[in-house]
Amino acid sequence: MAPEPKDQPTNGRPDANPDAVRPGTPGAGENICRRCGGTGRVDGAPCPDCGGTGRVVTPVGGG
Repeated sequence: MAPEPKDQPTNGRPDANPDAVRPGTPGAGENICRRCGGTGRVDGAPCPDCGGTGRVVTPVGGG
């Protein structure tokens, strides 16, 4: 299992993924990072939203 990206959840950062939640959150699932499109890189550097994994954990809709 990959280490938890430092930027999940947003930690008050306005540029971070607003949908990110901590792994293990009930009703959450893994998705491709919107910022980097799953590549893990933005402008040649690790993506700040996913920490370079290309994946984020977000809430799953339903009700």
